[in-house]
This record gives sequence, structure tokens and C-alpha cells, in this order.
Amino acid sequence: MTETSSASPVESVDRALLALQALARAGGRGLTLAELASSLGLHKTTVHRALQALRYRGFAVQDATSGHYILGPSATLLADDFLSDENLPLMLHPALVALSGDVDELVHLGVLSGPHVVYLDKVEPARPVRVWSAVGRRSPAVRTALGRALLAYRGTDRTALAGYVRAGEEGAAASVPSTATATEEAAAVESAWAALEAARARGYATEREENEPGISCVAVPLLRSGSAIAAVSLTAPAERMTTERLGWLHGRMRAVLPELLPAGLTLP
Repeated sequence: MTETSSASPVESVDRALLALQALARAGGRGLTLAELASSLGLHKTTVHRALQALRYRGFAVQDATSGHYILGPSATLLADDFLSDENLPLMLHPALVALSGDVDELVHLGVLSGPHVVYLDKVEPARPVRVWSAVGRRSPAVRTALGRALLAYRGTDRTALAGYVRAGEEGAAASVPSTATATEEAAAVESAWAALEAARARGYATEREENEPGISCVAVPLLRSGSAIAAVSLTAPAERMTTERLGWLHGRMRAVLPELLPAGLTLP
């Protein structure tokens, strides 16, 4: 019979990891060597050796003025690298497949790129759909459910939103024409703001024939520490996207997606 031990197989590594966790909890203030040693129940010399290893690789830094140890850039970049645009499609594809199979609709994964949303992945239902889309396609964020879900959960204010409304780049059309008057532009900003406010209130964003005639979408943001890093949408012909069905689709997204998301990602 094999005995199970609760002790770490490599104590020095374990101490460094414990120090890393303690620094993360301490936030921007950081901790002194004495505070860190006390919180871990270890001798200061032992903790100092762990900190030296963490500092060598940039996982901890020491403030020159206060002497406090603070979480370093290498540590804070770990999650960014793990949840990068390059990794997200591979990690989230099973969730998209499951959602598409559950509701029998086209599913997209998108992220913000400047003022536009970029489609990173898509899964089509088994039955034919009259929707054209392509991975890598760019669309103005304020005109899509994906973009609205992202903007609504990234702290976007009216001033920043005005820039998104005006923007157009790399062949993607702007949300308002360059010939629009100040009044027309202001109206477009207010309309976009109302869409973001509604998305924040409901936990999902919608778009009805604004990005493509005859097509409507509903989207939910994928949150990391409360801020959207990506979004998932369901796309279908507008006649199928009634108010009642939008609510039902959102319910299915909340039922299917959470258990298939990478650790650290949540829905509103």
C-alpha cells in the first residue's frame, strides 16, 4: 500500500511558491522580509533565499525606498501569456463546440484589436446557416455584439466610446461615415452607449442587423478579474432571434460555458 504524504517533494520550490502567493495577496504595498517570514511561519534567512531566486527571474522585486518586496513583472505576465490571443482559440474551442451543439447555432470567439473586434475562432452548427463569417475578420467593435460585450466590461466611458464610433482601419468600415455631422456622430455615440449600458445590466450584449443585414447576435464577455479579455457570441438569422429566444440563448451560454472555461475566466 502506497503512503500519501502532504509534504512538498521539493521544499525550496514550495517555499518560493508560497512566497509568490503571499506577495500576490499583498498587492501593490508588498511585504517586508519580516512580514513575509512571519506570514509563512519560516525563518527570515530561508525566506530571503527564496526571494533571491524569485528576484533573479523577475517574479519579485524590491522597492528601493521602502524595502518591501512586491510581485514582479514575470509573475503578472504569466496569466497574460497563458490567456493570450494565440492560446485562447485552442483552449476555448471545446467550449465553442459544446455551445454550438447545445443550441444548434453558429458560435464565434472574438477579442478587441484597437477599435475593432477580431474573430479568433468559430464553430458552425450541423445544419446549414445563411451566415458568412471568417476567422481573422475585423468589424467595428461598437457595431457587433462581441465588441459591445467586450467594451461593456472594460470600463469604457463615453469619451473613449466616441473614438470607437469614429474609428475605421485596415479596410474595416467605420461605425459612422466620414461625412457624418457632429449631431449624427453624437447620436451614434449615445446609441452605442445605450447598448453598452444594456449589456452591463443584462450580462450580455446584442446586435440586430447592424453588422450584416438579416443577421443578429447575442454575446457574453469572458472575464478575468472582472475585466473582459474575450467574448463568445451566437449568430443566427434575425427572424430566429426574438426577445424570448435571446434570453433563452443567454441562459444556455451560462449553463454550458462556465465549466468548460480555463481557470481564471468567468461570465458576468
